[in-house]
Amino acid sequence: MSSRGTLGRLPNLLSYMRLACAAGFVASGTTDARVSLIGAAAVTDFLDGWLARRVHATSRWGALLDPIADRVFVLTVVGTLLFEGFLTTAAYFILLSRDIMTAVGFLTARAVPWLRPVEFKARMLGKAVTVLQLFTLAAVLIAQPAVPVLLAIVAATSLLSIGDYTLALWKARAR
Repeated sequence: MSSRGTLGRLPNLLSYMRLACAAGFVASGTTDARVSLIGAAAVTDFLDGWLARRVHATSRWGALLDPIADRVFVLTVVGTLLFEGFLTTAAYFILLSRDIMTAVGFLTARAVPWLRPVEFKARMLGKAVTVLQLFTLAAVLIAQPAVPVLLAIVAATSLLSIGDYTLALWKARAR
């Protein structure tokens, strides 16, 4: 197999690794291991997209797999931390607010006939929310005093992100 063929598969493999990191997070009982898994998820999230663009290995499957892997990882970690008492229910919903609102928006866009052709694409503010979510999750484990401020930043950025997605969807439907 050519090196280009191998490199072309690497971005999707990196996305799949986030799913393994989610399982590892649940199975791990140590703070160091969990923080390392959050770090590994962040690195693979950056690298999969960067590498896919760099080696021209973008694909429809990869574009779908990447955000799914992100959401599965974050949902698994947030759910685990809630279950184990590290997060309050309010913190749980703040950390997932953008994801919940995006899911509702996606379902709405698919239900409204004139919005169906609009393609959903990643937006910079959405990526910022993911980074902030991961940073906040690590802080829950190793820097508890910073968590309230980080949650406020996640909440504000999530609201801005949903506004940005809504505006982009509205503009795209007019074309």
